[in-house]
Amino acid sequence: MSVLSAPAALADDIIGQASVVDGDTIEIHGQRIRLWGIDAPESDQLCRNDDSKLYQCGRAAATALARLFWAIKRPVTCSPVDRDQYGRTVATCSLGTPGADIGHWLVANGHALGWPKYSKGKYEDAQRSAEKTNLGIWVGSFAEPWQYRTCMKAGGRPAACSDEANDRP
Repeated sequence: MSVLSAPAALADDIIGQASVVDGDTIEIHGQRIRLWGIDAPESDQLCRNDDSKLYQCGRAAATALARLFWAIKRPVTCSPVDRDQYGRTVATCSLGTPGADIGHWLVANGHALGWPKYSKGKYEDAQRSAEKTNLGIWVGSFAEPWQYRTCMKAGGRPAACSDEANDRP
């Protein structure tokens, strides 16, 4: 395959019933797809609720996404944008055609954050609204998923890397 043909391979939409891998990764026809521009808490990440009790916010994000797919039984359409370091397709995905941006839904409901490094502000309004109305992770405190991963790679433990010590300014 030539270098010139690689972008063409990314241009084809991926359409089908999706299953949830985690809060920002789905699978369609055996192909893993990372949702573009967002970052959901990691599967083992903990957040604090409004009573300061720890809960598994990464699993909560994945569960919310699975419930969305269960409630609205339509094919997911993903438009590839890139590939990540793990070889997964990175794509913007919608539920139905035309349909709502799944990444936007996750951010607007407080199950993920817009990832400024990639989203270039696309999800800012949705995130501000979720924060203002205390939806999802915004009801309590959390470490941004990218900070959590950095802490874990440095040898941290989930409870320590998830805690308010890594909280937003």
